[in-house]
Amino acid sequence: MSTLWSADITAIGPDASDMIDGGVVILFGEPVPEALAEVSIVHRTTTAPTRDITAGDVLRIAGREYTVDAIGERACANLTELGHVVIYVNQPEQELLPGAVLATGPQLVPPAVGGTVEFLEA
Repeated sequence: MSTLWSADITAIGPDASDMIDGGVVILFGEPVPEALAEVSIVHRTTTAPTRDITAGDVLRIAGREYTVDAIGERACANLTELGHVVIYVNQPEQELLPGAVLATGPQLVPPAVGGTVEFLEA
């Protein structure tokens, strides 16, 4: 699988674990707005997007892989411009919001600072 986008995790907001426990990952690139810092996984992009993410691609975070099921119309642009996307994992009833990604896979676990987050071509 080739890398479509990758980033190094530089900080994890104190409330991000609660979001992850609920099946939601909020990614935000540096600098992160203060209002979102507490719930976000903050990162520094290491590989700029090589193409738009599409259904069937793979999200890898905390050593686990998730299949992208759907992607909102603004998600790729937000990821490129702000490093921001909201990922809902294993939530089939979740409405697809413009800046969101719906994915399925194993139970989410919190990543570590210094780890990576990636979108990979299927």
